Amino acid sequence: LPYVPHVSPTALLGKVTATTFALERPRCVFDGHADASDAVWLAVAFANATATFRNPLSRADVPPYKQLPTARSYMTLETAAAAYSCSAPSLPVLRVGGDTACRDQARQDPCNGPLPSPGPYRVKFLLMGCGGPKAETRWSEPILLRRAVSPSTIDPARTRRGGDVVVIASILASLGAVLATAVLGALGAKVWGCLRHQDLGTDSFIRRSYRTHHIPPVLPQPPPPGCGCSPPGLCRSA
Repeated sequence: LPYVPHVSPTALLGKVTATTFALERPRCVFDGHADASDAVWLAVAFANATATFRNPLSRADVPPYKQLPTARSYMTLETAAAAYSCSAPSLPVLRVGGDTACRDQARQDPCNGPLPSPGPYRVKFLLMGCGGPKAETRWSEPILLRRAVSPSTIDPARTRRGGDVVVIASILASLGAVLATAVLGALGAKVWGCLRHQDLGTDSFIRRSYRTHHIPPVLPQPPPPGCGCSPPGLCRSA
């Protein structure tokens, strides 16, 4: 079949991890080739082992997950062919390597266990009936998983430098806060002093005005009529 499997183009968290990848689920690919009793398998192989992969003749010959390190390939995700039809409602992706219980040695295959290394890997879908393989897709392009960083490869000097930067930044931030508080305190004291001085000046002005503004100036008063005339003749002529 002309279909080529590929990693899902949908934006997903963890689309490709160190042990798994999200594969687009094919639809309408096997219509016209599958019967109700047929199953679709996913073959997973290291990219350099696809040339030596041979389709199993029956379900009993399916290469198991636990032999991947030596056989370089395995088959998993056995699903009824009807689940891949055009009319079947289904999830848009298949998570390859998502079953951590496969690490249990007593677990029976087929198993969809975590992939043991970054690969790269290639995959294809295989339609199998009671009489063996009936149709298959093409192999995918190589799929490379993410590499986990070993703790021994982390540079401790870089970590210490990063910690020193955090400490220095914290100290500078604290000093900045103290300086800002001091400046604001000084400005507040200065403003308060100015306002206090203005209040004192107003009180003084009010007190000075209180002593003087309601007291009229003392003017010379004329003597009573007929009193204090000298010489007496001047008073009579007046």
